[in-house]
Amino acid sequence: MHILIQLSRRLIRMRKSVLAFTALLFVLVSSLIAYALEPQTFGHWFNALYWVLTTMSTVGYGDYFMEHVPGKLFTIFLYIFGIGLLSLIIGKIIDSMGEYNRRRDAGKLSYTGHNHVVIINWSKKAQYAIDELFSSNPQLDIIIIDELDKHPHDHPQVHYVHGDPTREEVLEQANIAHAQSAIIFADSRIDDASLVDGKSLLVASSIERIAPQVHTTVEIMLENHIKNFRHVHINEFVLSHDAISRLAVRSALHEGNNDIINQLLNRRYGEDLFHVPVRAEWRSYGDAFHALLAEGATLISDRNDMTINRKLNDAIPEDAKLFVLCDDATYARMNGSINPAHNQAKT
Repeated sequence: MHILIQLSRRLIRMRKSVLAFTALLFVLVSSLIAYALEPQTFGHWFNALYWVLTTMSTVGYGDYFMEHVPGKLFTIFLYIFGIGLLSLIIGKIIDSMGEYNRRRDAGKLSYTGHNHVVIINWSKKAQYAIDELFSSNPQLDIIIIDELDKHPHDHPQVHYVHGDPTREEVLEQANIAHAQSAIIFADSRIDDASLVDGKSLLVASSIERIAPQVHTTVEIMLENHIKNFRHVHINEFVLSHDAISRLAVRSALHEGNNDIINQLLNRRYGEDLFHVPVRAEWRSYGDAFHALLAEGATLISDRNDMTINRKLNDAIPEDAKLFVLCDDATYARMNGSINPAHNQAKT
């Protein structure tokens, strides 16, 4: 009994790779021994391998069984050691799965995918952003970076990285260099708006240093802080409370226009904003406007220039990036089999 206990302790302390090799070797050697003891019973070595596996797994179909005393003694040996070894392997597998889930929930795993979106600082706004991103592209992978103790959003395509987002190793753990975009939300745990924007500036600077090609959007608490971000390559700024205040005022002064804005902000219903490539036959904005209108879409801007409807006779520049308002069905019809989620404007 003491020998069995010592052997069990040694097996438990084995590395997973060594244990797997030991189990494989044990099965192969046991199959050879079983076939050597009673070749007439099995007829082929593979049948002996099949018998060893069914015996170790306690299935025991009974189609093969040892008929003589040496074979039966070997069967008892398999019961004692083989079943224990297999149980130990199963336990190791379960422990590994549990450890993986614990590390995932704690944000200790590195992400190795590409073209994902990184969301920095968890909040209710970040949760709404994730819902909108999945509405736009259900296959998208999203990485959350925060210092929470546990994964804040249980979804198979949402990964969590725990740590300070200003640290290079944390951003690398989120594979920021291969992300398509990053959204930096204001840290709601900091009371001073200046300190909040200061942290956002540090995070943006870290991303710019590691992955300058990543499209970066930053939530700013105070508008006069925008000038402090000018030396950092930020693609978009969002003022934290400005949009809500403006929507409330417009809703009070002009009944109904709030629904129009909500349709643009929420992709789940109504019209949406899409990018359309410039076609060879379009010479002027007027050509594009009328062609798109005939297809059920309204041309509204060239990049951030929303005055193009007042200059329809102007030629379309080579670097133009046109945006239209339409629904998903119209956009899909305009672009054949193109998935709207792949070309939806990033607003």
